[in-house]
Parts: sequence; C-alpha cells; structure tokens
Amino acid sequence: MNELKLSIEQINPAVLWGPNNDHFEIIKKQYPKLKIVARGNEVKVLGDDHEINIFKEKFLHLLQHVEKYENLNITDLERILGSKASDITLPDNSADKFASGEVIVFGPNGVMVKARTANQRRMVECINKSDILFAIGPAGTGKTYTAVALAVRALKNKDIKRIILTRPAVEAGENLGFLPGDLKEKIDPYLRPLYDALDDMIPAEKLKFYLENRTIEIAPLAFMRGRTLDNCFVILDEAQNATDMQLKMFLTRMGPSAKFIVTGDVTQIDLPKKQQSGLHTALRILTDIGGIEIVYLSGEDVVRHKLVRKILAAYGDIQ
Repeated sequence: MNELKLSIEQINPAVLWGPNNDHFEIIKKQYPKLKIVARGNEVKVLGDDHEINIFKEKFLHLLQHVEKYENLNITDLERILGSKASDITLPDNSADKFASGEVIVFGPNGVMVKARTANQRRMVECINKSDILFAIGPAGTGKTYTAVALAVRALKNKDIKRIILTRPAVEAGENLGFLPGDLKEKIDPYLRPLYDALDDMIPAEKLKFYLENRTIEIAPLAFMRGRTLDNCFVILDEAQNATDMQLKMFLTRMGPSAKFIVTGDVTQIDLPKKQQSGLHTALRILTDIGGIEIVYLSGEDVVRHKLVRKILAAYGDIQ
C-alpha cells in the first residue's frame, strides 16, 4: 500500500471541503478504493499506486480551482472529479466573457463581482488591451470598485505579483485637525474605501496575509515618489485631488510589466482653490497616446441606491 501527502495550506479548507464536510464525503465516495484522511493543512491518501495517481491529478485541479476562484460548488466538484484531466477546463476568463457581463472575480463565499454596466465592461475591455486606463465619472458609478476587482483578478491569475492602491491624502471639505495614532492610523481613514472594496473580494485571513507581506500595499500618493512600480497592478483613486506634479510623478513610476488605472471625479475636487487638478491636464494632453485608454462613466453607470442618481442629477453632476 502506497501513501501520498498533499498540502492544502494555500487555500481555505472550508471552501474545499464544503459545508458540513459535504465535499469531502463526495470525494471519498468517488474513490472507494482509497483511504483519504484530512488533518489540518494536509491530506493523506493510502492505496494502490494507480488509484493514487488518478486521485492526485483530479485533486490538484480542485485545489487550482479553489485557489483561483475561492469558491467550489457541487457542480464544479462533480465536473472536475468526473472528467478526464485533459477535459477539465476552468471557467473562461477571456475578455469576451467579461465584456458580456461575466464575473470579474469571485469573492468570499462565492460572491460574484461583475462589470454591471456598459462603461464598467468597457473598463474591462480597455485594461485587457492597454496598460494605462483613466476611468472618469461621478460618485457611485463603480469605477474604483471595478478597478480593484480587475487588480484582484490579475493577482489571482498570477499575471502580476503585487497590487498597489493609492490616493492623495486630501481632506474632503473638512478640517480634520490633529489625528491621534501612528502614521498608519493617521492615513488609513483616507484609504478606507480601498479596504472596503478588498474586503468584498478577498477572504479576511488571506487579505491580512497579503497586507502583512506587502503583496497588497495601500499608501498615500506621496509615498510613490522615487519608486519604480513593476510587475504590479497600480490604482490611483480620487485622482482629481492630485496636482499636475503629483500625477506626472505617479504616471512616470510605471515599470515595463505594470498596469495602471487612474480613477477620478472631476466634479469633486477638494484641492485648495489656488491649486489646479492634475487630472484635467492629464486628460487633455494624454488623450491621443497609444496604450492609454480613457473611459467616461455617467449617470447610467450609477450602481448605488436608485436615489443616488437623482441626487447627482439635482446637483448637476449628471444629466
């Protein structure tokens, strides 16, 4: 009798084994000639060498699916276990499917993050073919959320090694005064919307791990100076609050293997009156450069409460 040990420490075992270990029971029934034991982050399999090899091939595909999508349902389980290895295909991530409104990324507990509007789908199409994307639109149009979803998708697909999310630390019409705490505690309130988006897309423990080992970095725009950002997906949010020099500094941080998304709302500039928004300048002078795409979102893309669109219209931000 032979023995095989497989590690599952890179995935969430609760997703793999299912509620009440239902998936584990299905796997065991699929391989009655094997003794399968799961303890902690390890699976031990005992049995005939031929049976073990068959099991290993299918089980590794299960791990690949769970690691990539952080979701596993009965249909996926039966499809993978019941197919020949050469027939196994994971859900298509092609630009065509995303363009038609398919899932960008699976969040915790199978939550599906989709491009829900025409211009959100344009964002997906544009970042697939270009390395810099400007997504411009009023509040509630999902520009930041979609951008973060695209970054998380790239990380899960191993297209890049890191995600960097940044914002100008500019007060939104309020004088917050002296904030207590260390540097992180002082700047985190400005970056909270980025954390909120990540919470919807990555399980809490994995997100904590990514933040601790800097696979995902969230920092104020000023912290980008002097760096070369390569092999990563970088998002500048609230870019309307960056000055000309700040936005130029940010865009010129780009390494050879990077993707940049810049999001902004030109109706919500919080800079002092004497300072010009660098976003206006960038949109004017970068329009005709190949490899740079600009998507303008509108009231039709508002995905918050239905009243948000009416409020924006009342303030004159949308038609």
